[in-house]
Amino acid sequence: MNTQFRPRLDCVCKALATGCAALALWLPVPVSAWQKAAVTGHPFSSETAQVYHWAMYTGDTHGMPFVILDKKNATMLVFSADGRLRGSTPVLIGSAIGDESVQGLGERELSGILPSERTTPAGRFISTPGRNSSGEDIVWVDYEAAVSMHRVRAKVASERRLQRLASPTPDDNRISFGCINMPPVFYNTVVHPLLGNARGVVYILPETRTASAQFGSFDLPASQAVAVAIPTATQGR
Repeated sequence: MNTQFRPRLDCVCKALATGCAALALWLPVPVSAWQKAAVTGHPFSSETAQVYHWAMYTGDTHGMPFVILDKKNATMLVFSADGRLRGSTPVLIGSAIGDESVQGLGERELSGILPSERTTPAGRFISTPGRNSSGEDIVWVDYEAAVSMHRVRAKVASERRLQRLASPTPDDNRISFGCINMPPVFYNTVVHPLLGNARGVVYILPETRTASAQFGSFDLPASQAVAVAIPTATQGR
C-alpha cells in the first residue's frame, strides 16, 4: 500500500470505529446478549412481562433501576439497572379504581380528597428520593399528585393495612389515598438501596386500558423475548 494513503486510511478506520461504537449505544441490545433464567414460581402477569421485555429491548429505562407496579394484582417488582429482578412484594394502592390523578390533588388536605379521587395513577414516572412532611424518607413517584412509595403505616387499626398486605389475594389491597404502601422490610432492603439515593423509572400499569395503549409497549417475538434473571430468594406474596 502506498504509504501516503496510510494516515488517511487510519483516520477513516478510527472514525468508522467511533461511529459504530456510538451507534451501538442507541440500538437495542441483542437479546442473545442477555442472561436467560427460568421464572418458575414468579407468576408475572402478561402485561408485566410485556412491559419488562419492551423496556429492556428498547432501552426505555435509560440505564436506571426501575419498578413495574401491577395494580390489578397489587404487586410491585423492583429491578436493577441491568434488568435483574431484585424483589417483588404485595402493595397497598389507591382505594379508587382509575388511572388518572385530579389536577391540584397534591395541594389539598387528605380530608378534602373525595373517595373517587383516591387513585394510583398509571403511567411512566421518573422517581426521586425525598422526605414527607414528617421527615420520613420516601420515594416520590409523582410529586405534583403527592404519590409516593413508602413503608406501610398501621396507624388506624380499623384499616387493617398489615393484614391486607399479608392476605393471599389482591382483593383487599385498595385502601390508600393513592400512595404505594409496602412492608417496611421490603422498602428498607430493596427499594431504598436502589431508589433511595438516585432516580429511577416507575411503570404503573393501567387498569382501565391496556399497557400498550399507555406506554406504546409491544410483545416481542418468542425468539427475542428475554427471561427475567431471578436472583436468590426474594420476598413476595
